[in-house]
Amino acid sequence: MFASLARSFTTQSVKLTGRSSGAAARWMSAPTGVDGPTIVDTCRQKIAVALETEDVKVTGAYDDPNGSHIAIEVTSELFEGKRPVQRQQLVYKALWEELQGAVHAVDSMICKTPAEK
Repeated sequence: MFASLARSFTTQSVKLTGRSSGAAARWMSAPTGVDGPTIVDTCRQKIAVALETEDVKVTGAYDDPNGSHIAIEVTSELFEGKRPVQRQQLVYKALWEELQGAVHAVDSMICKTPAEK
């Protein structure tokens, strides 16, 4: 069951990104300005726009050079009155496209309001 699910997910990821896994790996680790922004830069920008904040830090977790595992720290007024799971859902919604291909996992996520910072 899991093998067929994994094959299905992999096939869908390639269709969504339009890249093979080798090309996607090169794209994720490309330095800014050469072939466009890295996946970490793209994630940072999408979170900042979706949550209306500039206080966003996205890093490749565990020194991952290609950003397939990321760690996120974000502070936003949009988190006011929301439970931790609801805050995370807002971040995941902003990253949905990247989670279908380039980003394999979010290893840690810290979501705070300005008052909690």
